[in-house]
Amino acid sequence: MDFFTDWQEFDAAGATLKFYKKSQGGVEYIGFDSRKCVPPEPMVNALVALNFVKDETKKVVMVNHKFPMGLIPKIESKFDIVREDLDGDAVKLTISLKPGAVNEGFDTDAKCQG
Repeated sequence: MDFFTDWQEFDAAGATLKFYKKSQGGVEYIGFDSRKCVPPEPMVNALVALNFVKDETKKVVMVNHKFPMGLIPKIESKFDIVREDLDGDAVKLTISLKPGAVNEGFDTDAKCQG
């Protein structure tokens, strides 16, 4: 299933896959599909996307092969996360800044030292 067929593709610095955007109801959505990625790519791409979210006018839509357990503790204090379960273990998350929270940005240049 392609979630972003009617969205506009754009380049996001630091992303390892295609990013999309769409405006609806005064909100700009930034989306990506990381179902075919392996760790740490889903988290890196999520942090790249979340760097766009500075207020309530932007939200991130992340489609992933499973619920991103490593990401959620890093963001849940400042972001609201709405989960939609898809086929198998796949999920679609809509992530928005909590009222009154400030997003100071995330370092997306970190490299895995594995």
